[in-house]
Amino acid sequence: MTILPQDFARRSFLYRELESAGATFDEVNGAAIAMACGDDAAAEAAQARSLGLSDLSVLPRTGYKGWNMATWLQGQGAEMAEQNNNVSPQADGTRIARLAPGEALLLGDDQGSAGLIEKMDGAWSMETADGCFQVPRAETNFWLALSGAETPALFAKICAVDLRPAAAPPHTVVQTNVARLNAIIIRRDTAEVPVFDLLSDIASAVYLWRALLDAMDEFGGKPIGLTALRTLK
Repeated sequence: MTILPQDFARRSFLYRELESAGATFDEVNGAAIAMACGDDAAAEAAQARSLGLSDLSVLPRTGYKGWNMATWLQGQGAEMAEQNNNVSPQADGTRIARLAPGEALLLGDDQGSAGLIEKMDGAWSMETADGCFQVPRAETNFWLALSGAETPALFAKICAVDLRPAAAPPHTVVQTNVARLNAIIIRRDTAEVPVFDLLSDIASAVYLWRALLDAMDEFGGKPIGLTALRTLK
């Protein structure tokens, strides 16, 4: 059966862009996600290793901020770095990026698992989490992934921060401008091929998607689906 984004009440702001790119979809986390952008799986996996752009906007994510943020998250079983702009991987595959002393971003894994995120969102309330406030990142931020050996060169073109491997090792968080948009960039812990998660304001999703594709053209970059991204471990 063919899965279409329109079959679901919740969908990425980029689903029309992905349909135009020839994407095929599957259901993950109660919505349609682009699994491939072509018929040749091997070619798309190779594209992921060179320069690929994926839309992960339907995957689980959330955020918290406030003067008591760290204490409340740790009380829910989270492990978190004391330093800002660092990522702490959790046992269930969730990653917690500490953006500031009083702010954290939580990202689920590429399988759509949301164990810790669902637990925290279910436990949080104004009455029980004094000094810790929920930030609905799933509703306010789109989520892209840029992968491949050419990603540092691409970022040098559209971002003022040095994201070469020596300057941005795995679990690094960078809060900067990308193509004139405020964005959060997170380097994943991948062994051979660099992968960067990128989150920004959902209202600018189509603008940044198109801007990235335009900037990537010089390096042979193309959209890819989640299946190719999952090959990078």
